[in-house]
Amino acid sequence: MRHYLDHAATAPLRPEARDAWLRATETVGNASSTHGAGQDARRLLEESRERAAAVLGADPIEIVFTSGGTESINLALQGMWHARAEGTTDIVLPDGEHHATMDTVAALAEEGAGVRRVTLSPLARIDPRAFGEQLPGAALATALVANNEAGTVNDAAGMAEEAAAAGVPLHLDAVAALGHVPVSFRGWRADAAPGTGLVALSVAGHKIGAPVGVGALVAARTARLTALLRGGAQQRGLRAGTQDVAGAAAFATALELAEAEREEEARRLRLLRDRLVAGVRSAVPAAELLGDPHDRLPGNAHLLFPGAVGESLLFLLDVAGVSASTGSACQAGVAEPSHVVMAMGRDEQDARSVLRFSLGRTSTDDDVDAVLAVIADAYARASGAGTAARS
Repeated sequence: MRHYLDHAATAPLRPEARDAWLRATETVGNASSTHGAGQDARRLLEESRERAAAVLGADPIEIVFTSGGTESINLALQGMWHARAEGTTDIVLPDGEHHATMDTVAALAEEGAGVRRVTLSPLARIDPRAFGEQLPGAALATALVANNEAGTVNDAAGMAEEAAAAGVPLHLDAVAALGHVPVSFRGWRADAAPGTGLVALSVAGHKIGAPVGVGALVAARTARLTALLRGGAQQRGLRAGTQDVAGAAAFATALELAEAEREEEARRLRLLRDRLVAGVRSAVPAAELLGDPHDRLPGNAHLLFPGAVGESLLFLLDVAGVSASTGSACQAGVAEPSHVVMAMGRDEQDARSVLRFSLGRTSTDDDVDAVLAVIADAYARASGAGTAARS
């Protein structure tokens, strides 16, 4: 039996979202066509947009459906930078961001963007005041609502307030936070002046049980954005191309369900996670929980296993039927130390010795028990497999 504890990577498809997708595929027509079939598709698309907007605290026109979080982040950052105010070039970038953000900013740096770094605390937290100190005169800023590896939840409203006060447009990456903490575009934006403060918010469907391949960028009416895809006027001209009606319907369904169960599910997952962390610490006294011990995603347990090789631990758990994650990026087939752990002030050896267990809607006590039954032996073997500096 396989025990899946990697919900932060992708969540199991919700049956209701699958059914919504299948029903929507029976509506034949291009939502941009003017005939009856096309308008039937258009109605379903716009109903889905309205439903998504209601959950995300936005206006329907502000919802731009995309292929997922990576595209949403690229559209926001590239679009905002290319439409930036004259005389500005710099991007405010906290350490420890998702690679979709880091790599996009790196590409913009090759085009002339400057990068203003904001350090993370040892708990992987972004200090809004330190964030605000980097803002004056910047072209744009970006930040995670919740760290996807360490699980620490940031002060999104505080960072949005700082950006509004500095007159700088802000993008927030809410991919990891969606479905786990309250997300309100309108609430975080507050009374910011047009084009400043929070103007863009990225989310992804597969993190909450929608199909892989659908997400959204919430883009304020006053946001200054240049499109990535050209060839049509769909979605305010921000994303050209035939729109995915079925994906939008499935996304809206998953989003509504995730929000309806969020508070109760968060309580359940915290209990499971705390039992997992306590059990791991009992079995492996050297293990250490990283990230904020309290203000964190309810299903996230990001653990350091000193002296162990993270990839070895991952392999041994996988053989035992447990799916988890090292939380590290893997580029060109070469495993790298976790940049998030290093941004928290840890050394490279620690950054190669972490595991992320992430619980979700289908997680049970049996999944926790499966980890606790094998973690001590796995740690003993991974600790003796070689130095933690080797991948």
